[in-house]
Amino acid sequence: MSRRPINPSRRVPGSGAASLSASVRSKPSPPYLRIGLVVLGIFLVTGYFYRDSGGDIGGVSRVEGDLSCNIDVQRAIPSLKITYGDSMHKVLHVGPDTCSVVSKLLTEEDTEAWGVEPYDIEDADRHCKKLVHKGIVRVADIKFPFPYRAKSFSLVIVSDALDYLSPRYLNRTLPELARVSSGGVIVFTGYPHNHKPKNADNPKSGRQAKLRSATWWVRYFIQTSLEQNDAAIKKFEQAAFKRSYHPSCQVFHLKSYR
Repeated sequence: MSRRPINPSRRVPGSGAASLSASVRSKPSPPYLRIGLVVLGIFLVTGYFYRDSGGDIGGVSRVEGDLSCNIDVQRAIPSLKITYGDSMHKVLHVGPDTCSVVSKLLTEEDTEAWGVEPYDIEDADRHCKKLVHKGIVRVADIKFPFPYRAKSFSLVIVSDALDYLSPRYLNRTLPELARVSSGGVIVFTGYPHNHKPKNADNPKSGRQAKLRSATWWVRYFIQTSLEQNDAAIKKFEQAAFKRSYHPSCQVFHLKSYR
């Protein structure tokens, strides 16, 4: 007797589950999912290397989790070079997270840079600790005289440091900044209306940031015989305007002591 041909439409027991499993295994993942995973991997790898190299992803500088005026300093460097010219060849930066500012300055042509960090650096990355080990960055209490001779630097920049000092200590620190500079002092300080009672605290300083108005600072400069540099102010404003740079902090340009 001849055998009847198998009907292809008939299901063999268990074959449905097997074919479904095979189709699931063979179904390729969507292209956008693979692209997303690749992008995420690149971002994580980049973040890892930037963490140890002192890099600043997105150009954002942070102090105790808060956005600081240090980002303004870094963005202002091209405008400052136009304003001060040769006076930018030997720069001292004073303030928290000074390693990020010093690292940025060191990438500029014909610019030497040093820094003073007012607080401990236990949580600093390896790059920052290397700068300290080399003597490029010092950890020092800015309430006391600076360990530098008069006019040791052509320009001194201070950010996020004076806001935590009472007038008593400002009377010591600000004149010291003017003493060790030969070409001027640039002060970056926060605006009073940006004050956030909780987020503006810096636990390492033991004080709350006291953000002062421009009027207060001008009166203080006069009282301490510090003269504002009108020529530098005008030049800086013009350079900043051409570069579409709008500071989020107050910027004051002071003359050095003669």
